[in-house]
Amino acid sequence: MKRVLKMGSAFIGIIVGAGFASGQEILQYFTSFGFMGIVAAILSTALFAYLGMVLTRLGSRMQTESYKDVIYKISGRYIGLIVDYVIIFTLFGVGAVMLAGAGSNLNQQFGLPVYVGSLLMVVLVFLTILLNVDKVVAVIGSITPFLIIAVIIVSVYALATMDTTFAVLNPIATAVPTTLPNWFISAINYVSFNIAVGASMSIVMGSAEKDEKVAAWGGFVGGLGLGALILLSHLAIFAKVETVADADLPMLVIINEISPAFGIFMAFVLYGMIFNTAVSMFYAFGARFVKIGTPNFKWFILITLVIGFVLSFVGFKNLVAHFYNFIGYVGLFLVVALIYASFRLPEKVRR
Repeated sequence: MKRVLKMGSAFIGIIVGAGFASGQEILQYFTSFGFMGIVAAILSTALFAYLGMVLTRLGSRMQTESYKDVIYKISGRYIGLIVDYVIIFTLFGVGAVMLAGAGSNLNQQFGLPVYVGSLLMVVLVFLTILLNVDKVVAVIGSITPFLIIAVIIVSVYALATMDTTFAVLNPIATAVPTTLPNWFISAINYVSFNIAVGASMSIVMGSAEKDEKVAAWGGFVGGLGLGALILLSHLAIFAKVETVADADLPMLVIINEISPAFGIFMAFVLYGMIFNTAVSMFYAFGARFVKIGTPNFKWFILITLVIGFVLSFVGFKNLVAHFYNFIGYVGLFLVVALIYASFRLPEKVRR
């Protein structure tokens, strides 16, 4: 059970980044559909649990250190190529979104210019990749429990202090701008995007567990936990939609309403979650093209970070609105391949 919970927590840590932790993803993908956002959250929970189980099980079954081996095995040569490039594009794109989120975080909480938070994240990510990445990310990964506790506290507070009803708030929520056409497509797109983001790390994480059942249950529990956080976050933002609809980081607005000191603490927690995801994205992106540990790898990472920093000026909210749902649509190739693979599992590798 301990190994299952550890893997489940790690799965949540892989998926949760700036968009989720800030509440901006939840606002656009779920709260903008009001009551139907609750149905969308339940659908997403079921899909996350199932696909999380498939990913970690495949990793354990094939015992590979590279997600490419699994992707090409379950997708075939041509679809595998498409999925591979979707993941590559996602790694870099989400890395750039994390830099933008870092800027928005310090700007909203402390009033610093947006570029300061983004530039600081660039420096931290680069220095981390020069050092031992695994140890640093493991430490930052311990922030995940704080985020889970914070989401629960914020949800209880938001629901307890509501001065109106969801029926009254529903028209306000549905007026929130979103690039998604309806709640069903939004739920599918959200899961597809996040699976594209977390696939490579989830497969590698699963490969570290030799017991396939433990790996599968770990992914399943992680998916359920993630779904519960989505539902709680949606209810919290829905309850306070009148005051958070225009914010880059809606959850931080509610947290500051509870306590300014809690807000400062959570701003650092969010920055840590952003850092965790940013390191994973840029590291995995660089490793896809250049041998790790070489001078060329370091230069590649630096150039990539500079390009990501420039792209971050597009704005956190805009990047979440347009880049995320694009990846969600193209990521459906991976989702379909995973569902197919769950019925025709590749041969188990024994080591």
